Amino acid sequence: MICISTRGKAPAVSFREAVVAGLAPDGGLYVPETIPRLSAAWWEQQRGRPFQDLAVAIAEEMAGDEFAGGVLETTVRDALNFPIPIVELGRGLRVVELFHGPTFAFKDFGARTLARLVSQFHDGKGTITVLVATSGDTGGAVAHAFHNLAGTRVVVLYPEGQVSEVQEAQFTTLGGNVSAVAVRGTFDDCQRLAKEAFADAALHSRARLTSANSISLGRLIPQAFYHAYAALQSAEPPVISVPSGNFGNLAAGVIAMRLGAPIAGFAAPTTINDTFPRYLASGRVEPRPSVTTLANAMDVGNPSNLERLRWLFKDDVHAMRAVISSSPQPDAHVRAAIGELHERFGYVADPHTAIAYLGHTPVFLSTAHPAKFREVVEPVINRPVPLPEALAATLAQKKVVVRIAPVLGELAGLL
Repeated sequence: MICISTRGKAPAVSFREAVVAGLAPDGGLYVPETIPRLSAAWWEQQRGRPFQDLAVAIAEEMAGDEFAGGVLETTVRDALNFPIPIVELGRGLRVVELFHGPTFAFKDFGARTLARLVSQFHDGKGTITVLVATSGDTGGAVAHAFHNLAGTRVVVLYPEGQVSEVQEAQFTTLGGNVSAVAVRGTFDDCQRLAKEAFADAALHSRARLTSANSISLGRLIPQAFYHAYAALQSAEPPVISVPSGNFGNLAAGVIAMRLGAPIAGFAAPTTINDTFPRYLASGRVEPRPSVTTLANAMDVGNPSNLERLRWLFKDDVHAMRAVISSSPQPDAHVRAAIGELHERFGYVADPHTAIAYLGHTPVFLSTAHPAKFREVVEPVINRPVPLPEALAATLAQKKVVVRIAPVLGELAGLL
């Protein structure tokens, strides 16, 4: 897989080099120079196969020649060793549950694969610093995936007071090679700090920075696997609803579609942080400061992967509109959707999943376990949400946090 920058001002690199670098030197995001369109016959051959088999098959088609025999298959199977239930709710409505990994969020797909790739690609000289900004679930997934992995340290930036109690516990209690950094600001401040650190050539070199946000192509590609898997469970190509904040999940779905997976299109409902719906309507990118909502992992005012989406569609908003729809959903609608899912189908959904349901498509993605958002869900459905044993154990641990202002100088000193 030859990778290029979305901004076109950086040299082409191998997939291996793109994974280690994280962000392209011109500040752009790495993308595959070409996405191989696999034949309809190839996809029909995959129908009915287990998810892990399909994931391996797609990975081999995209980047197989960068790995010695069997290594890529072992990497994918080891990383993605958990189930993806597809729950039939009735009347042709299905929810794809992506939260059965170790941190109970869909971010486990990309984070676990990326950790194994970084471990393989590391040259063994010194320590790589995995710098990640999180609005909720990414921090826990990345911290767990890289925890005590030789030759790496993880620095998690998160907006202080703006993630759920369970989410915060998942990356502030691990210790070891994981450092949790509370930033006095919003997620957009955290994301900006991470980008500024990558753009500082001297800091980048000294700290040996790499990214584990969805700006990392190594984290993004594995997410295409479950989009393809979900599509193959339908007799007709479905429209898939993807709850969207930083738009990595949606970009991965578009990559799956470009590979030829039988997907008819996407809904990309957001919170009231509506930069993308406004972009689809006007063709102009006009970021605004993010606002805190019930679906905190989607509270992004300046979504990074919009740049990748624009590249995928050759900056043609009309072409994008033909494939993707998007609408902002206020908290009142989110609570109502949680209640409706429980009342009509007996299904307990977290706020992000409820927003996916509001995309009104036959297939929607469930991205987090509802127990991670008990404080939102329980008052709506009027009953307790059982806490998985692993999450209860995490909450019992002591949190260790460093606090900084949202300025590069403080982050650089810490790094």
